[in-house]
Amino acid sequence: MITGAHALIYSRNPEADRAFLKDVLELPYVDVGGGWLIFGLPPSEVAVHPAENNAHELYLICRDVNQFVAAMTTRGLSCSAVQNQGWGLVTKLTLPGGGTVGVYEPRHQRPEQPDGTR
Repeated sequence: MITGAHALIYSRNPEADRAFLKDVLELPYVDVGGGWLIFGLPPSEVAVHPAENNAHELYLICRDVNQFVAAMTTRGLSCSAVQNQGWGLVTKLTLPGGGTVGVYEPRHQRPEQPDGTR
């Protein structure tokens, strides 16, 4: 029934953030016209958390958050201090456009992906 998900990152500097996703994170992409890039993501998961509002968040998953922070720091990008939340080790990466995105190393069991990986 569902074949994927399309996440949005709103940005005050979309060109800088697109360049970051393309050149730094090296995500595969297609140009759908006029420099409008759509990026492919690795397998994903979704969770529903209780809240008083209907806001949504995006977290990218990595295998080693400390290694990720070191790699971003080498590139002159800022990450918050890594915090152990129990369910994972979490940082917030400041994108070139000024926004932030969560990045975490999961400590919870991961659901099986369509290709059989976890």
